[in-house]
Amino acid sequence: MKIPTFEDIWQNSLQWQPTQEQLEKWEILYQEILLINRQINLTRITEPQEFWEKHLWDSLAGVIGLDFLNYKDSLKVIDIGTGAGFPGLPISIIFPHWQLTLLDSTQKKIKVINLFLEALKLSNSQTVVGRAEAIGHLPQHREKYDLGLIRAVGEPSVCAEYVLPFLKIGGIGVLYRGNWETQEEINLKAALKKLGGKIILVKQLRTPLTKSVRHFIYIKKVVLTPEQFPRDVGIPKQKPL
Repeated sequence: MKIPTFEDIWQNSLQWQPTQEQLEKWEILYQEILLINRQINLTRITEPQEFWEKHLWDSLAGVIGLDFLNYKDSLKVIDIGTGAGFPGLPISIIFPHWQLTLLDSTQKKIKVINLFLEALKLSNSQTVVGRAEAIGHLPQHREKYDLGLIRAVGEPSVCAEYVLPFLKIGGIGVLYRGNWETQEEINLKAALKKLGGKIILVKQLRTPLTKSVRHFIYIKKVVLTPEQFPRDVGIPKQKPL
């Protein structure tokens, strides 16, 4: 099985196209995932077209074509709760001059991602094992990142509490979501007042193959996040702001 290239769909949907080298690296990543998946359940998304749409297209749709990002800069990026390495790995392949940190609390997943980094020869990425609530307080990570990525892990206000402490002032958090409700936006705005951020854009797209609705919520850090955030491990989910 090989993943499709879909150059025309990349162009039509995101006004962007991958290079031959990027396509080859994505194929290496896909084959590595298929191999590992026989031993551990890393991802249930292994069918080629579904992998392309849910892991590659979706990862990049969150960061391509934004007028408030300076793509030429060597941005420091953190992918919080990276799981099998998404959205971080596809992004690190197309932006080799960015510095990516892939964070996950599961040691087994991080070990696997380290194998992927080796196979892909990605020297711009590093991994960290730990919970966002704890790592977000460490001086080497707190308020050090230009861009924070977080795929849906529950309430948007919980995602914001995980991501904002990592960002520099002026840094951008990207919340990857499916549906997006008015009430979620109201709750998120209330949480952001406490965390030092504001919503700057809500982008809605339809996935190219299955026409599913996707939302990308962009939050900007405007003032320092108060020291008490993120709260202790488990508290943000149990008691969302």
